[in-house]
Amino acid sequence: MDIYSVSILISMVVYLVVGNYAGRKVKHLEDYFVVGRNAPTLLIVGTLVASVLSTNAFLGETGFSYASQGGAYILWPAIWVAGYIYGALFFGRYLRRSKSLTVAEFFGHRFNSKSVQAAAGITIVLGLGGYLLAVTQGTAVILSQLTPLTYTQGLIASWLCYTLFTLYSGSRGVVITDTIMFLLFTIMSFVALYYIVDTHGGWLSSLTDLINLESKPQLMTWHGMVGSGTEWKTPRDYFIWSIITGIAWSFVAAVSPWQSSRYLMAKSEHVVIRSACIAAIIVAVSNLALFAAATVVNLSKDDIFPHEQTMIWAAMNMMPSIMGALLLAGVMAAALSSATTFLSLVGFSVSNDIFPQKTKDDKSLLRFSRWVMLVVGIIALLISFFFPPNLFWLAYYVGTVFASSWGPVAFMSVWSKSITARAAYWGIISGFAGNVILRFLDSWGWIDLPSYLNPILVGGLLSWVVILLVSRLDEVSEIEHSRRQGLHQIPPHECNKKQTKHTQWVAIAVIIFGIGLSVLQLVFYVYPYQLATATLSEGNQINWFTMEAILALCWAGIFVPCGIGTYKIIARSYLPVPVISMDKKS
Repeated sequence: MDIYSVSILISMVVYLVVGNYAGRKVKHLEDYFVVGRNAPTLLIVGTLVASVLSTNAFLGETGFSYASQGGAYILWPAIWVAGYIYGALFFGRYLRRSKSLTVAEFFGHRFNSKSVQAAAGITIVLGLGGYLLAVTQGTAVILSQLTPLTYTQGLIASWLCYTLFTLYSGSRGVVITDTIMFLLFTIMSFVALYYIVDTHGGWLSSLTDLINLESKPQLMTWHGMVGSGTEWKTPRDYFIWSIITGIAWSFVAAVSPWQSSRYLMAKSEHVVIRSACIAAIIVAVSNLALFAAATVVNLSKDDIFPHEQTMIWAAMNMMPSIMGALLLAGVMAAALSSATTFLSLVGFSVSNDIFPQKTKDDKSLLRFSRWVMLVVGIIALLISFFFPPNLFWLAYYVGTVFASSWGPVAFMSVWSKSITARAAYWGIISGFAGNVILRFLDSWGWIDLPSYLNPILVGGLLSWVVILLVSRLDEVSEIEHSRRQGLHQIPPHECNKKQTKHTQWVAIAVIIFGIGLSVLQLVFYVYPYQLATATLSEGNQINWFTMEAILALCWAGIFVPCGIGTYKIIARSYLPVPVISMDKKS
């Protein structure tokens, strides 16, 4: 057994030990579902990042960057992580305020409708069931590459690990291990970048060599490789796809169950906002490090296939053994942490939202929830044996379902006075069906959709239109009206001057992050790229009228307004209003 197998084994053992410890702390249903609503900022950041940076990021997206979209993935601003920020401000803190056990339960309570709750629960089962399938297969790929296990044996081993863990510890175990794993794989992402880039003389030397790579001539352009044999016919198609995908995934970060449900565990609304801002920064820079590292691997070997094995190959061939082993342990950790998140959410939805139990006894409800999770896990395992692994596109398809089906309903549930229960129900169903049906027809070649008719966009627009039309034919009930009003009542204990000032510093960090990333992109990508391609302006100055320069500036263009807006909203919402006393003179 080599060092790589040992590192994977140790990470799985640690996972189970922590799960056993956390499981002993579970005393009642709120512990199992939402960690007693007492999680601090570090744990919420850890679980937000760990649940999104799964095998799709470490294997699927890095493989995509390596294969064809290196420059595009490094240059394009992380539009989607802005969803963390506006999602927390306009949905997440209200979700936490509701004190629901699940996001679907929030919808059911807000609209006083079990049908809405069940519809949301069913989309969780179908959507996150698909995501669970992707990460399960990802862990099997890792195990089959690094241990004597076959792919089938790897499926069974990883399934046993995360299923036993989740059955016993629930969300309490998930957030603790998520944070441990988040720290490991975030650090190792930057360590990997250092060693891989250092192999080729540093970043600037690597970038120049990648620009001149004959086997992939468009790799470092702002649009990556387009044309015959690729997913996009023209740079314009890639541009449209990137914008739509970025916006869609921002909705995923804002309202999807595996992200927004983390806020239900937060200690306070300040923790919700701080965690969202910090997670946006960490996810963006971690992705940049991973994509840059994977792209540079081309200089050592440009024909790795399947592409999902890029970082596995790099860990075993371009890094010192101990560092490579730690990186792979981090990748495995990311996969397992995501799997536990998805399994727990699917299990919670089935037991709490789709088939709620009449008994109020915590022990009975806990037992039922655990049995449900076991059944869900077995179904996911069985499907994994027959569904061919395609990590990037599988995660892309199932993840964006929530942008279409949940996006309009989630925000309107907080901000619209006219949305009704029936409109919310049909909005969820129509958005889900519009996305999935079009995606199915397009994937099977029965229709050929242009880039501007992306199923994500069509499904979201369909959901919004259906909500507006159905709401016009219906009336908001008194209880729906009062429950929406209740969401806008800020709890007095949240209006704390000291806590508010601390939260505002996180908003300032978002502003600094946006400016800093633009400067770094201009210095370490745009200028050397234009120098290597002889596209600089007169006097060897940056040519600002190029897409790479515009995209670099967009980092500041997105995150500076986000930070300023967050700062102002925090002050308006949580700074205590001074009480002015006026003494009457007789």
